[in-house]
Amino acid sequence: MSAHSCVAAQKMRHFTNFDAIALRSIVIIAAAALVLGCAAEPLNPVAVADPSDHRARVPAASYRSTIEPYESLRPVDPLPWPQQNRQVTPSPKR
Repeated sequence: MSAHSCVAAQKMRHFTNFDAIALRSIVIIAAAALVLGCAAEPLNPVAVADPSDHRARVPAASYRSTIEPYESLRPVDPLPWPQQNRQVTPSPKR
């Protein structure tokens, strides 16, 4: 076996050991996260009153129209053009 192939084999062995250590670390961290995630009951998953409690206070129901600011945009007869021009003409400078 030549010196070059011997060095290459040692480098390959080094990377293989590193990969095994990294994989082992990832598996240990994932297992720890799984155990910690299942260990405790969540404190309060919802921020509202318990729906099964019949004495819980709830806000009053109200109606608000979704189209309340609606303004009809149907076509109308045009105004005479001289009147339209006067409305948009800038005021004279003094």
